[in-house]
Amino acid sequence: MLERSLVAVLPRDVARDAVREIDSHLRDRIAAAAATTNERASLEKILSELGPPQRVAQAYSVERTFDEAVVTGKLFAIVRAISHVAMSGISGFFAALGVFIGYAIGAAFTVLGIMKPIFPDNIGFWVNDEGPLYGFDLSWRMGVGPGVRHEHLAGGYWVVPICLIIGFGLLFFTHRGARKFLAWWRQRRAAFTVSVRSAL
Repeated sequence: MLERSLVAVLPRDVARDAVREIDSHLRDRIAAAAATTNERASLEKILSELGPPQRVAQAYSVERTFDEAVVTGKLFAIVRAISHVAMSGISGFFAALGVFIGYAIGAAFTVLGIMKPIFPDNIGFWVNDEGPLYGFDLSWRMGVGPGVRHEHLAGGYWVVPICLIIGFGLLFFTHRGARKFLAWWRQRRAAFTVSVRSAL
C-alpha cells in the first residue's frame, strides 16, 4: 500500500528507494524496541506512530521536494516546494505570492529587453503627454504601447540593457531568496516535528 501511494506521487525507482528506506527505518525501530511479552502490540504501536501509508507517502514526497529545491535549486522543484508552502497557511501564502511576483516582474523585464530590437516602435519607455490622470497615475511607464491615452515613445535602444539588467537581477535574487526561504522553512518544519514527537 505504501509503495502504491508513493508511485502515485514519485517516479517508480524513487518510490522503491523510499520503501526500502522506510522499511529499514521500521526494522531499526523494531530492533531497538525492548523485548516485551506482547510483540504484536509493540509493533502496532510503532506502525501507528509512523501513520497511515498515504500520509507517510505524502510526507515523504513533500520532504523530497523541499530537499531537491534547496539542494539543487531547480526551478520546477522550487515552484513545487513553494506551492506546498502556499497551502500551509496565511504566512506561507504571502511568502509564495512574493516569490511569484518577483519571478513575474523579472520575467516581464527580461522579455521587454529581448523584444525591444524586434519591435522597436512598440516597446520602450512611454511618456503620457496629458500628464497624470486623476492626480495619482504616473505620467510615464515602461512596456508595450501606446496605451489608451496619448503617449509617445521616449526610450531608444538603451532600454534593452536596462530591462535585461533589471530582469535578470530580479530573477537571480528572487531565485536565491526562494532557496534561502525554503531552507529556513524546511529547518523550521523539522524543528516543529521534533518538538511534537518529544512532547508525545
